[in-house]
Amino acid sequence: MGIKTLATAVALGALAWASMAQAADKGTIGISMPTKSSARWIADGNNMVKSLEAMGYKADLQYADNDIPTQLNQVENMITKKEKVLVIAAIDGTTLSDALQQAHDAGIKVISYDRLIVGSANVDYYATFDNFQVGVEQGKSVLHGLGVDAGKKGPFNLELFGGSADDNNAFFFYNGAMSVLQPEIDNGTLVIQSKQTGMDKVATLRWDAATAQSRMENLLSAYYTKRHVDAVLSPYDGLSIGILAALKSVGYGTAGTPFPIITGQDSEIPSIKSIIAHEQYSSIFKDTRNLAKVAADMVDAVLQGKQPEINDTKTYNNKVKIVPSYLLKPVLVNASNWKHVLVDSGYYKLSQLQ
Repeated sequence: MGIKTLATAVALGALAWASMAQAADKGTIGISMPTKSSARWIADGNNMVKSLEAMGYKADLQYADNDIPTQLNQVENMITKKEKVLVIAAIDGTTLSDALQQAHDAGIKVISYDRLIVGSANVDYYATFDNFQVGVEQGKSVLHGLGVDAGKKGPFNLELFGGSADDNNAFFFYNGAMSVLQPEIDNGTLVIQSKQTGMDKVATLRWDAATAQSRMENLLSAYYTKRHVDAVLSPYDGLSIGILAALKSVGYGTAGTPFPIITGQDSEIPSIKSIIAHEQYSSIFKDTRNLAKVAADMVDAVLQGKQPEINDTKTYNNKVKIVPSYLLKPVLVNASNWKHVLVDSGYYKLSQLQ
């Protein structure tokens, strides 16, 4: 090879290497997650990082330990570092308006992840599951577990739990479930002995299991010393585990006093084990691998100047604007299908659930 040819080859190789290096580092994306106390959010964060790194981006993943000032500080730092896009799963969707204005002024796009950020015009896109449908599936699971959908008339005693009132999703879950349950409450098939309905009465701040357990204990002592609670609407697995602890403490889970039908969400490992053991009745599976991929695709489209894929432009009003959204489909999991849905799909290994 001549000197000129060699020099050309070296130059071309250097250009190719530089091009590859550039493709492998498209900039840093800020990812703000609420907490590591839920396995679900750990999976979301890890899946977001994998999806973005596969596309050539760096990821700055931060967890806020369910502390609002911590999350605000983390987001502000990401803006200061001029990260390309912010993907935020908010602890409290009402507290980030000033920070998001700073992001907008700096030319940084914002994607709301799973929980809608409200009160700000500077939320560009929303990636989530069909949260109203999550509630519908939970409500249908209550009716199926009780046999109401097979013609059983009851009456059955039901108690209601809601999620955290500062999480916009909690209202969608509750309203979706009540769209199924309310007709059966109205006709007397379902009876709420405590008369506690509405998110103002049944919400559980920060989705806290101990708070749910304490409330269930109070309901049992006040209304069920001589009655059996037949079903509990729980919007999240962490609450379901707390509710179950309260029930076990007063003797539920025996042949004479069976567990109520208890719903859940996120298909966390302790709850899937509980479903296998015929304690918790059902959960909702939200495949965070798919949600992370949707959010990462949104990031990539935005940074390429393209329109991200959207399938909903009507549902999610954040009190300032309708936020263009992509909704994924939730899947009900119970004792009949957990292996097919969770293990056969590769989401969990069978050994994790045994």
